Amino acid sequence: MADIEKRLRRVMRMDGLYIYCLREKTGDSRAMSAKGIDGKEDVFILPYRRLEAIVSRVSLAEFGSEEIQRKAREDLSWIKEKALIHEGVIEEAMGKGGKILSLIPMRFGTVFKEKTKIEETLDKDYIKLEEVIDRIRGKQEWSVKVYLKDKGILEQGIKENNETIKEKVEEIAALPEGIAFFMEEEVKRLVAEELDMALSNSVNGLFDRLASRSAASIKSRILAKELTGRDEPMVLNSAYLIPEDDIDDFKKEAEAINQEIQAKGLYLEYSGPWPGYNFSGY
Repeated sequence: MADIEKRLRRVMRMDGLYIYCLREKTGDSRAMSAKGIDGKEDVFILPYRRLEAIVSRVSLAEFGSEEIQRKAREDLSWIKEKALIHEGVIEEAMGKGGKILSLIPMRFGTVFKEKTKIEETLDKDYIKLEEVIDRIRGKQEWSVKVYLKDKGILEQGIKENNETIKEKVEEIAALPEGIAFFMEEEVKRLVAEELDMALSNSVNGLFDRLASRSAASIKSRILAKELTGRDEPMVLNSAYLIPEDDIDDFKKEAEAINQEIQAKGLYLEYSGPWPGYNFSGY
């Protein structure tokens, strides 16, 4: 009876297929445990040649492109809730916690009106899709973020080791208070410039060290505190595509770097594996 009612509801509304990701065919056509983006419909698999699409049915009235764009402008809490579901489905499809499957994540809000439209798109882009899968097969995406935990440590090191700044500080000590104020402002400017340079050198150096242990690497945009939920400012947001056999070495290198940079007031966090958002190129 419940199945009949569900089919009747679908007849009365315009349905589409929301697509989460594409992956290598697993031979397992069972529905996944996660519920779809609407929190109601089951997630299931559409096989196509050597690939399979992970999809669920959605109401086009709720998940059509124009409606999603409107929600993005007017209801960020709805977008955040649905984005978490989207990510959760992809992580289950990837097999996080077990064997990691090569997959291509789709952008949030990708909806097709019918199955044949998905198949037409896959057919048109099939060679490119297989090339992407081949490129990322046997590799995992890991994220590394670096935060400025204590700016004072870096500033103190600059004041102690930069000869120009040391001379100005000594000069200030012998000046009358009024004149010293302007000199102090000049020192602050010099320290700020040196701090930016020191941060840039440290961040670029550790990025290069980790990049040398990966098949591909990328720097992403720095996230604001409102997005990180942290008081410390982010100074590096990066991702690395790492061969599975090299994961342990990569993590050891990240941990070693973190030990080194804490003396400079920096802190490193790594996490993964993640769906290949940065390296799927689709």
